Amino acid sequence: MNEVIKEDQVLDCSGMLCPIPVVKTSKAIKELQSGQILKMIATDPGAPPDMEAWSRQTGNELLRSTTEGDKFIFFLKKK
Repeated sequence: MNEVIKEDQVLDCSGMLCPIPVVKTSKAIKELQSGQILKMIATDPGAPPDMEAWSRQTGNELLRSTTEGDKFIFFLKKK
């Protein structure tokens, strides 16, 4: 089942290396209301484990993590 997730904000971190995508994601999610969704795009191969760890540590929910070509796409729901 691949339901469409409607993001409230998009953050493109393409070309940025760790820890910049995590830092920018943390900043962006703070600007959202509880329950809103951030779509984050990264090209750093370290992003998937980084975002999983960040989600666990912050309590913000990682709804979906996909790969499209050389891009990693994350949908994160603010707690």
